[in-house]
Amino acid sequence: MNDKNLPASDEGALARLAATIESRKREHGGDPETSYVARLLHKGPDAFLKKIGEEATEVVMAAKDLDHGGERSKFVGEVADLWFHSMVALAHYGASPHDVIAELERRAGTSGIEEKALRKAQRRASEEG
Repeated sequence: MNDKNLPASDEGALARLAATIESRKREHGGDPETSYVARLLHKGPDAFLKKIGEEATEVVMAAKDLDHGGERSKFVGEVADLWFHSMVALAHYGASPHDVIAELERRAGTSGIEEKALRKAQRRASEEG
């Protein structure tokens, strides 16, 4: 799958990283003693979900710094860290970057306001049903 806004090389980079993360799962021989990803996966969701929270906060802080003359590279690096740890979570829960891209494509052309209203209506319907 390729999108006009996501060059094939970028999509390939995400796929390669996802494959590397997948290879670090215990069932594929991932060793928590030698691999950071294997260690996160071995520790379980609390470990990588905590990292996602930390990285999200660091993205916000780097963006705020950028608004006041901070370095763009610091912001980009923090977003990369957030994406990386989110990809670890995706792998743990049996999802992939492809799934996220497909969801973004599904939303393309839909107003964010409409999308939010639709999700709210769906949530209400599921709570009532």
